[in-house]
Amino acid sequence: MCKDCGCSGDHHHGHHHNHVPGVPHTHVGADGKSYTHTHEESTSRQVNIGTAVLGANDAVAAANREWFRERNITVLNLISSPGSGKTSLLVETLKELGKQNIPAAVIVGDQYGTFDAERMKSTGAAVTQIETRSSCHLDASRIRDVLETAIPENTRLLFIENVGNLVCPVAFDLGENAKIALLSTPEGEEKPLKYPALFAAAEVVLITKCDLEKVLEWNYDQCTENIKQVNPDVQFMRISSKTGEGFDSWIKFLLNKLQIG
Repeated sequence: MCKDCGCSGDHHHGHHHNHVPGVPHTHVGADGKSYTHTHEESTSRQVNIGTAVLGANDAVAAANREWFRERNITVLNLISSPGSGKTSLLVETLKELGKQNIPAAVIVGDQYGTFDAERMKSTGAAVTQIETRSSCHLDASRIRDVLETAIPENTRLLFIENVGNLVCPVAFDLGENAKIALLSTPEGEEKPLKYPALFAAAEVVLITKCDLEKVLEWNYDQCTENIKQVNPDVQFMRISSKTGEGFDSWIKFLLNKLQIG
């Protein structure tokens, strides 16, 4: 359970707490004990926790977006399962952007540890780690809190490497220009149908670890067809951080976002 919003994985459903007025009912508390109480007519109401949390987040996200706009910073929110290759992708991307003298920064979300941030710092880019602890996603407030320290003055492109999770991060706007979904070949072809929200929201789907396609007998056509069922207009890119496949297209996409080239 996420401490920020009490979610069990789906932020689109509120917590509906309805009871018949005047009729005693029992709850089991966090301590394992049972408690019985009665709601009166005047105090019975429905509380939608998810809506309140997302509404507050969206207000902060709007302020973040304005902060980025004023500084001409393009922001991409990378979302995927753990182990899909976000960090490897960003390491190679930062190296290439460095060759082209395009200042980039990264904000990394992980529940614990700074392993990913340390790998990316080796490229010379500004990298800031946020440990979310018991939370399964980054939210707009966490991004707001590090903006002044995480992003050098000349930054043109900010990557946000979200917590590895296909569900919760999708619901939380961070103030980004676009969501980028990563789907690695070891995850199988059916993920877009099982977790459609991310693929519906993404501007681009990066199909990573394509160097493993043959050994895994992974079906590219089936995977992309599944994605199209969710988002017919999404752009696909096959990419491998190990072999370099697809990086020309990926860098071209980034330059177009920056209106360079």
